[in-house]
Amino acid sequence: MLDFTSALYLGLRHASPTLRPWAQLTLGVPSALHEPAVAHRVAEGLARLTGTEGASVARSTLHAFWDLEVLVPASRAIYLDAGAYPIARWGVERLACRGIPCRTFPHNDPERLADLLDHNMHRDRRPVVVSDGWCPGCGEAAPLIEYLSITRRHDGCLVLDDTQALGILGRSPGPGCPYGIGGGGSLRADGIGGPDLVVISSMAKGFGVPLAFVAGSRRTVTEFESRSEARTHASPPSFADLHAADRALEVNAAQGEGRRRRLADLVARFRDGLGDRGLRSMTQFPVQTRADIPGRRAEDIHRVLLELGVRTVLHRPACQAVPVVSFLITADLPLKTVDAAVRAVTRAIPEITRAQTTYEVHHGQTSATVHQCSCSPRPEQHR
Repeated sequence: MLDFTSALYLGLRHASPTLRPWAQLTLGVPSALHEPAVAHRVAEGLARLTGTEGASVARSTLHAFWDLEVLVPASRAIYLDAGAYPIARWGVERLACRGIPCRTFPHNDPERLADLLDHNMHRDRRPVVVSDGWCPGCGEAAPLIEYLSITRRHDGCLVLDDTQALGILGRSPGPGCPYGIGGGGSLRADGIGGPDLVVISSMAKGFGVPLAFVAGSRRTVTEFESRSEARTHASPPSFADLHAADRALEVNAAQGEGRRRRLADLVARFRDGLGDRGLRSMTQFPVQTRADIPGRRAEDIHRVLLELGVRTVLHRPACQAVPVVSFLITADLPLKTVDAAVRAVTRAIPEITRAQTTYEVHHGQTSATVHQCSCSPRPEQHR
């Protein structure tokens, strides 16, 4: 079975023999009481990587977004990009339950955001814009430069979930270096920074570590560490996670550019292979979504590929009206595996067409109607 469901984009897996040893998994105390030296070392490395003044490690993005209220005082109002990942949305919903005004604006739409802020019904509250850095659903980067410019006009701030881009995107992207250099994420790729930017990100994708962090100005990080409920009441990251994060930053410094080049080459090979067969993919990012097969149900594509020995991700991103199928490319995939996936897509097209025709005849529906019906129930989101 060829597996294209792993989001370990750089191929980092951190087997225990590759990590520094530890005597215990946890100290048995919350982060608010005590943090080991390795936690501070990882936090300092993440701040340097992302180009922020400081960082603080967290067990997960869920723990970090639970404390969004610390980063968003009661005098603020929230504006959430409609395509934001559910964990960020859960943090916003918690604030809404506590009486902080929250509004949603269309995905990747700075003009609508500007209109909302220009006609803000909460003029006594400074705006906080919450967005993902990169959307794997539509294969596009968020317009962060525009978001930040609009937010600054209203003395607000931007909170960014950069989980997808961290480890992949970096500074100075170009034709010969599509992901950029360093792997510092969206802030580095767009060349932006400042005290009105907060990054909440997991290392679980590009760096392969189930650990998250909050990064921003020193004042923001100090406030977060002093008032965080999760740091007081929840378990901290384990020593295993912290040592894996430490190693991931070391590997990124030594091998990151080579791994990103190989990843870009594999993605290009996959896209070119589909292009040679009259198909296309949406982006150069490792999440290759929706090889262009018009009028085909994602469920049929997923099922037929599975029958052909190719496991893909069937999901429905917040920015899409219907389910989609994604191939997740990682830097450690063999060339022959990528080529086999392209051949499988080619072989699958006649089978998908037959399955679609059978479905329409059986149900007496057109393809457009089938697409509409396929939205319910909503498939499990993949992260």
